[in-house]
Amino acid sequence: MKVVFFAAALIFSAATSNVGAQSPTPTTTPIASPSTSPTPEMGTSISSGPDWKLPIGPRPALDLSKTQNTYTRPDATTRFKRYVNGVVGPMALAKQVVGAGYGTWRNSPEEWGGQWEGFGKRLASGFGKNLIKQSITYGLDEALKLDSHYYRSEKKDVGSKIKNALLSPVTARNSKGKRVIGVPRLVGGYTASIVAAEAWYPGRYDWKDGAKSATYSLGISAAYNLFKEFVWKK
Repeated sequence: MKVVFFAAALIFSAATSNVGAQSPTPTTTPIASPSTSPTPEMGTSISSGPDWKLPIGPRPALDLSKTQNTYTRPDATTRFKRYVNGVVGPMALAKQVVGAGYGTWRNSPEEWGGQWEGFGKRLASGFGKNLIKQSITYGLDEALKLDSHYYRSEKKDVGSKIKNALLSPVTARNSKGKRVIGVPRLVGGYTASIVAAEAWYPGRYDWKDGAKSATYSLGISAAYNLFKEFVWKK
């Protein structure tokens, strides 16, 4: 009987150990920690789209080739031809004829009389004044390296044309094309009128009348320039 109980105990013990060996050991699944992605730095694009980047470096130089002055100082031959045309050219002689005719119509100066005799005196006076003016202007232009010749405005707007026409009688261009005070033209114009008033005009005229006449001539030149800017574009 004891043998039976002993054998049963052995069988029960073996069965118990076998069941314990077959039962699975619980495993612990690690909890995934949230991924720590790096914080985007300044200037880094977060979106998945194309990476737009501003160009880094010095800005390209501004092209000033279209805004540079295109003036070229005329050569000596051209400058001398302009001087000769200013004295005895067709336009110069036409101006003297018109001026003498206007003075004869007004009978000014009245001491010179009217009709053809007065016309001839006024024509000779105008020619003499113009010869002095053009000679002084040309001489000072050459000495000071200036250009007193009139040039039409390169800009096409009305304001620029008017400005160019009004400034040209009292300005000149230096060797670089920059507009400067027109000393040759001013000296030539005022000297010619003052010499005429003192030298061959009637005695009641003096240098003040000559200066006044030169000032009037500047206004006439400005009006003529406006005519060339807007009407006569030859």
